[in-house]
Amino acid sequence: MGEPREAFVELQERLGRSGTRMLDRLRRAQAEDGRVDTEDLARAAGEFGWPVAAVTGSATYYADFAEGRRGRRHVRVCEGTSCFVSSQGQHIERLERALGVRLGECAADGSVSLQGVRCLGYCYDSPAVLDGERPGSGETLGGLFGDPLAAQRRTRPGWVEPLKMGAAEIPYASAVDRPVVLAGLIGGEEPWAVWPSAVVAGSRDKIMAEIATSGLRGRGGAGFPVAKKWSATAGEPAPRYVVGNGDEGDPGSYGDRLLMERDPHRILEGLALAGFAVGARHGLVLVRSEYPTAADRLRAAVTQAREAGHLGERVHGSPVDFDVEIVVGAGSYVAGEETALLHALAGLRAAVRARPPYPTSHGFLGRPTAVNNVETLASVPWIVRHGGAAYARLGHPDEPGTKLVCLSQRFRRPGAYEVEFGVPLRHLVNDLGGGLREPYQLRALQVGGPLGGFLTPGQLDLPLLTRPLAEAGAALGHASLVAVDSTVPAAAILRHAWAFGAAESCGACTPCRVGARRGLELAERLREPAQAAAALADHDPLLEVLNVASLCAFGRGVACVVRSLLRVYSDELHQAGPTSKGGE
Repeated sequence: MGEPREAFVELQERLGRSGTRMLDRLRRAQAEDGRVDTEDLARAAGEFGWPVAAVTGSATYYADFAEGRRGRRHVRVCEGTSCFVSSQGQHIERLERALGVRLGECAADGSVSLQGVRCLGYCYDSPAVLDGERPGSGETLGGLFGDPLAAQRRTRPGWVEPLKMGAAEIPYASAVDRPVVLAGLIGGEEPWAVWPSAVVAGSRDKIMAEIATSGLRGRGGAGFPVAKKWSATAGEPAPRYVVGNGDEGDPGSYGDRLLMERDPHRILEGLALAGFAVGARHGLVLVRSEYPTAADRLRAAVTQAREAGHLGERVHGSPVDFDVEIVVGAGSYVAGEETALLHALAGLRAAVRARPPYPTSHGFLGRPTAVNNVETLASVPWIVRHGGAAYARLGHPDEPGTKLVCLSQRFRRPGAYEVEFGVPLRHLVNDLGGGLREPYQLRALQVGGPLGGFLTPGQLDLPLLTRPLAEAGAALGHASLVAVDSTVPAAAILRHAWAFGAAESCGACTPCRVGARRGLELAERLREPAQAAAALADHDPLLEVLNVASLCAFGRGVACVVRSLLRVYSDELHQAGPTSKGGE
């Protein structure tokens, strides 16, 4: 059985080595005449030695290559939760009128096209738009509707006040005496401070030991122990790989974008330390296409790191070879799941695959791979420098360390805050966020993004910990907090949740692919008073199927979110009568 498997792995490697460039090749084809046609597919297949079917599968899967023409001016507008709450879709209607084109369409003369995306990472100043690669945020979409509004002055000590230039910069602050993730932005720690001595000393085992002592877990949502993942990867035959997951797509989250844009070298150093610990010679970072500035700054940081001798062959005169490649995605939320991300890196459809085998034994190009979120990697240099024990003293005994928590636009002081695990949600909402801006009143709090869950204002004493939140019907996820005010109708936010599931399911399994669309149909039936009660009752069996039979956490997460919505908005949803306007 060994020889067929090795032959399959060799085929994966042959296709995969070109796969990191396949998405760029399709982007170039689209830029030439606004679409990827059959001739483009055939040419790309010939150039890379791929079957045409494989190239076609990729081109038809990703939102960036969606069927239809892309205009010379391509505008992406955010439909994420914070943007939805801030305008209930009115910013999209205004944008359609301003551009003279409908959402999802291209003007007849090819001058402009308008695409809806689920998040652009400007949840602190929503709604948001990406005009080409120029972002705009706020009530005027960065001036697209007029002059930008003056940014509200923040008064918290240590707050970094953003300048309004089309789109507001991410406000950030630390509520931790010794910042870890924000050690470079606030703590004054220079990147690449521990890497040279680590490789020269050959302290691979020491790095692994410090990470194990720290208790660091993945910050991308799954919370898997980092040391356990690294150890499993290191125990497999070479070649091995390390991958940074920069595909932050959760509406409400923008902490990864902050780190990639403002402190990219810290991420690269964390990836290098991970690669050294597991014995990898090559690392990759996948950045979502909705974050063009993040991709540019990471690429620039890689070039600077090579020039400084941090990357390349025989790093700092040691026997260690290590280099990094930056890959840009093409529009897929599910590409944030590690098996789907590995497919995306290989240029394939970002569809989830069943596990086992796990990526630690069968990952990128079929080889052992450790995949870590970029926030996770940004913690690694601090831990190696200060010791795992120092990190373990932060946070809570059940979950040591710190977390970047992102607060949405409805808060008085939205932004990214580094906090210790275990702090009450009330501290985040009231003390750090300042409560909601007038005249809004908190109706529900979405925790952990579109696969997290909704809580009532009466549940704010829950701690920022995985288990208590799960017991309350929410998932920690990326730890983003989106405030939903009382002006948003219950049926509208329910349709919004189902619409996200229907749009972003990778389609690999029937329960999720069909179930999410069925859920959206049920939510639409709530518009009719005579059908509302039956539509609500039909949710229960559907949610059970999604929860039990979905291939990955996406379908289960959608079920969790909808269950929490049905609980938080129970009284309002069970009232007979037509719903207010709004929704998808």
